[in-house]
Amino acid sequence: MLTSRRALTLAVAGVVSAIPLSAQRPAPARASSEYLYLWTASADSSGPDFLAVYDIRENPKAARYGALVTTVAVPGRGNGPHHTEHDMPADGRLFANGFRSGQSFVFDLRNPRAPRVETHFGDIAGLMHPHSFWRLPNGNLLSTFQMQHDSAGMAPGGLVELTPRAERVRSSSANRAPGSRSDRPYSAAILSDLDRVVVTTTDMDKADSTRNVQLWRLSDLSLQRTIELPLGPHFEGYRSAEPRVLADGKTVLVSTFNCGLFLLDGLLSTTPSARMVASFPRKAGTSCAVPVVAGQYYLITVPAWSAVVSLDVSDPSHPREVSRVTLGPDDVPHWIGIEPNHERVVITGYQAMKTRVLMATFNAKTGALALDERFRAAGSAEPGMRMENITWPHGGNGAGIPHGAVFSRSR
Repeated sequence: MLTSRRALTLAVAGVVSAIPLSAQRPAPARASSEYLYLWTASADSSGPDFLAVYDIRENPKAARYGALVTTVAVPGRGNGPHHTEHDMPADGRLFANGFRSGQSFVFDLRNPRAPRVETHFGDIAGLMHPHSFWRLPNGNLLSTFQMQHDSAGMAPGGLVELTPRAERVRSSSANRAPGSRSDRPYSAAILSDLDRVVVTTTDMDKADSTRNVQLWRLSDLSLQRTIELPLGPHFEGYRSAEPRVLADGKTVLVSTFNCGLFLLDGLLSTTPSARMVASFPRKAGTSCAVPVVAGQYYLITVPAWSAVVSLDVSDPSHPREVSRVTLGPDDVPHWIGIEPNHERVVITGYQAMKTRVLMATFNAKTGALALDERFRAAGSAEPGMRMENITWPHGGNGAGIPHGAVFSRSR
C-alpha cells in the first residue's frame, strides 16, 4: 500500500490485462468558452430558482472576467436545482433537473445573454424524478429516472429517450427484470459502438444502499445484466455514482460516493465484472462525487483532502495521481465541469462552498491543476465568486446555491 500523502491507495484484484487507450479521439478545439452557466437554488425559499450566466471571456475587450451577465428564473419554488447536462450541447438547449420537485427544465441558450426557459416536464411514462441527462449520437437525450409507482409502493425507475424539446421517444423500466427494488437509476455512460449503457443505482433519498451497476442494451433499452461492485476494505463499493467512458470509447470507470474507483471488465460478455483500481480517504458527512475525463486524465473531487485530484488513467488498471488543487479546509467540492478545450475546470460544492464557485486551470498535456486566481469578485481578496448579497437580474435577491455548472461551447 502506498503511504505518501499524494499517493493513491491502489487495490487490484487478480491479473487482468487492461484495455489499451490507443484509439484516442480527436483533440478538442482550442477556442475558449465565453460563458459559464450555473444552475442555482435560491437560498430564500420564497424566491425562484434560476440559471445564472457569467462572462468568462479572457480577451482585453471583454467585460470583467467573471462578471454576472444575467439570470433566468424557472417556474415554481423549491425545485432543488441539481444536475444539468455535463457538456453544453450543439443545439444550445440545456437540460437541468430540479430533483426535489421532480420538475426538469430545458433552457434555450442559443443567445447566452438572453436565456429563456423553453419548456419543463415532470413524470414521463409513469417514471418519476429524472436525474442525469446524456446526449445520444442522434442528438436526442437519454435520461435516468429514479423511481416509479407500482402496486407494492415505489419501484425502481428506468431510462427515457427524449428529443431536445423533452418529447418522449421511448422508455424502459428498470423494474421489468429480476433485481433489487433498491436500485434507483442514477447516472449513465453511453457506449454507442458497443450498443451498451452503463447505469449506476444510488438512491437519491438515501433510503437504500447497494453496490449494483446495471448494463443495458442501447438499441432497445433492455436491461441485460446487473453486477455488484466489490465490497472494498472500507466499503468503497457501496453507492455507485458516476460511470465515465475513457478516451478509447470502450473502457468504463465507475466512481462511488464511498470514494472507490472501479474498472469494468467484459461489458459484452455473459459474465461482466468490476474490480477496484483506486480508493480515496473519506470525510464524515461527505462523498466523493462528480468526475470528468480529459484525454488520458480523470479528474475527481475528494472532500477528505478538500481537493480536486487529477489521475493519469492511460493504464486504467493502475490510475496514478499527477496533480491536485487544494481548496479551503472547510470547502467540500462536489460538482466539477470542464471547458470544451480542457483548459479550465469549474467547481461547486457544499459547506464553505455552498454559495461559492471556484475555477481551476488545467494543463491537458501534463494533467496539472491550479487555482485560477483571476476568477474572483471585484475587490475581493479571496478567489472564486460568492453568490451572496446580490440583487439578481430576474428580480430575486439574497444568496444563490449553485450545483450543476457547464461551460458554453467553444466558438
